[in-house]
Amino acid sequence: MATPRAPPQAAVPGGGAGATAGGVTMRMFHGDVFLGEAEVFPMKQGAEGSLPFPSNEIRISHLSPTSERCPPLAILQTIAPFSVRCKLQAKLMPPHPSLHRLYLTCFNEYKSAVVVVGDEELHLVAMPSKVEKVPCFWCCSVRSGIYAASVGMLNLRCLAIVFDLDETLIVANTMKSFEDRIEMLSRRMDIEDDPVRIAGMSAEIKRYIEDRELLKEFIDTDTVTDNGRIVGTQKEEVLPISGGQERVLRPVIRLPERNAILTRINPEVRDTSVFVKLRPAWEDLRSYLTAKGRKRFEVYVCTMAERDYALEMWRLLDPEANLISSHNLAERVVCVKSGSKKCLQNVFKDKGCHPKMAMVIDDRLQVWDEKDQPRVHVVPAYTPYYAPQAEMANAVPVLCVARNVACNVRGGFFREFDENLLRKVFELMYENELLDLPYAPDVGDYLVCEDTNFAPNNKDVAPIPEGMSGAEVGKRLNGLAYPRDQKQIPSSTRLSDDDGVALRGIPGGTNIQSNGGSLATTPSLFVTVLQEIGRLCESRVEFRSTVSSGKNMQFSVEVLFSNEKIGIGIGKTRDEAQVLAAEKALQNLESNYLSFMAPVAGVLNKDVNKPPGSGNGFLEDITLSEDISMEEPSGSTLKEQDHSKALDRLSSVISLIRELCLEDQHVVFRDQVRDSGSALNGEYHFQAELGGQILGRGIDLNKDFAKLQAAEEALKTLKTTTDPQIKKHLRPMQQLNFPLYPTEVSLIMLKCEASC
Repeated sequence: MATPRAPPQAAVPGGGAGATAGGVTMRMFHGDVFLGEAEVFPMKQGAEGSLPFPSNEIRISHLSPTSERCPPLAILQTIAPFSVRCKLQAKLMPPHPSLHRLYLTCFNEYKSAVVVVGDEELHLVAMPSKVEKVPCFWCCSVRSGIYAASVGMLNLRCLAIVFDLDETLIVANTMKSFEDRIEMLSRRMDIEDDPVRIAGMSAEIKRYIEDRELLKEFIDTDTVTDNGRIVGTQKEEVLPISGGQERVLRPVIRLPERNAILTRINPEVRDTSVFVKLRPAWEDLRSYLTAKGRKRFEVYVCTMAERDYALEMWRLLDPEANLISSHNLAERVVCVKSGSKKCLQNVFKDKGCHPKMAMVIDDRLQVWDEKDQPRVHVVPAYTPYYAPQAEMANAVPVLCVARNVACNVRGGFFREFDENLLRKVFELMYENELLDLPYAPDVGDYLVCEDTNFAPNNKDVAPIPEGMSGAEVGKRLNGLAYPRDQKQIPSSTRLSDDDGVALRGIPGGTNIQSNGGSLATTPSLFVTVLQEIGRLCESRVEFRSTVSSGKNMQFSVEVLFSNEKIGIGIGKTRDEAQVLAAEKALQNLESNYLSFMAPVAGVLNKDVNKPPGSGNGFLEDITLSEDISMEEPSGSTLKEQDHSKALDRLSSVISLIRELCLEDQHVVFRDQVRDSGSALNGEYHFQAELGGQILGRGIDLNKDFAKLQAAEEALKTLKTTTDPQIKKHLRPMQQLNFPLYPTEVSLIMLKCEASC
């Protein structure tokens, strides 16, 4: 007969020896099926009255989706940090069979049992116990629906990315907006005395007139004459985004040489024709998001434009619906009322993603809710009429920088998730407390957000706003006049129009810096070149900064190239330190072979004559202890190291191994069966394997030290192997037989300098 059991004292917050000490007995159900009784303990002693279950019963509505690689507690800690409301465990021993089956199902299949209370979900997470085999759970609360969406994203290593449209990805004009801008520039020219400014405005007017004439021809004849060649319209089908929508064919002319498209929002009304300029390098960013059919980001759009216009602009950017399927388009394209704040909570109103797992690409920071601003990567406003060469003046185009930022944000997020959060969650037991939970990553941790306010000098005149935005779109496309009578504003002021559209300057007047691991877009050629070299070499470039605590506060920035420190810079500002670090890194790359490529190419670039601690080929002042040694350490050496340092070292080695292997290939560490002799000595035997091939072995009295030995030997094997059975599991770059030489680095730098 089952008898009541006294919960272990460690399991009752604040102590307590009896079965009811600090706990409340509740009946558990799965639907209408009785599972047994459980003792429920609040996370804080004396908070029994705040338990989340209504009517003092636990009624499970369903089980969460199966998680392939992430335990439920790791998912919940990511999307709802420290949301554990209470603990519960079976009251009877042995437990009711149904409750025992539920516990084993959740524990083994990475599921949680879900109790729905209003718009909140209570997830019962099966936990291991230090005491005995008893069904026990932690109860975490989260907003309804967000867990199910996050399971798939975290298992697929996928984040969300939100795009603005106008002046971020496109600039669009109607006949009316063209005429307004030409008139405004003409008024400015009439009162301008500086011949240089007059020449600049005259050239800008000429560009507006040229595109206006193409749009007028499109409206009148459904054709355009481009460089003497007559181009006719193509009927492009608009996929329905909701049931019952009629089939729509739009007349469209694409001019890829001009990076321009002419379209008609309402095919029956010629005055709704629009001339659209696409931002250069959009194809590079789009191809990264969809490369190899693997979804790296779930894509959303948030704009202050009118809805029909926004949907058509996105269709032009994503014509094959690879980024947002037609099924999801209605929910994924979010239009915000002009003048109001954008908010990620509203973007994900369908509960498709948690804001912590989303980044934003926008040309303005202040239009976003303050709590979301740390997750915004701000790009310079796209100004193809005011500064048509600005996009290509940088060594790396603006949207390629955005691609690099997205890549590094994703890499940093999931590196923290895998190496810190997951590892620590696997170590947690039922008896642990709330504060034992690890820190959860946030996209905002990997971005440095700075607005791109235009601050012209005495010789610069702020540009007029390009394209349409907000209420202006709706009024113009509906045939309504949009009067504007702006007074001349001093050039030292940042302008804005009636719709809150900032009148921004050319990218050369901005100073955007992305997060550590990315780059500054305009202030430094060195930073942009370094990031581009990293992209070409398929290696991560990271900038890590610290601030000195002395009286003279200085910033120190280190450059890591494929986890190797290659440059250090110190300056009075973070930007200055970053530029100096990037310059030093490029000097080191140019004067040495890229030694990180040696393991990739299967070539050893080690100078055997160098004494230990003389450097790693990048920085001569780096000691051996700061690098991962390629020599197999002896057991005595490992025993002298602090255990926590050994764990950190093991994490670093495993990270390097992951860098070498294909994304779907993993090195497995097996704890080998000990022989009788080693069993008496208490030795641990570990063996590292990849695709059935043994890469390294480790033996030590300490389990972690033995695993570290096996990991370091495996890393050495991967870097030096010529075995085709092993090399087939490595990234394609590992199979090349040449490194990137200093001359190639120099050529890249010269090319970028010329483009500037």
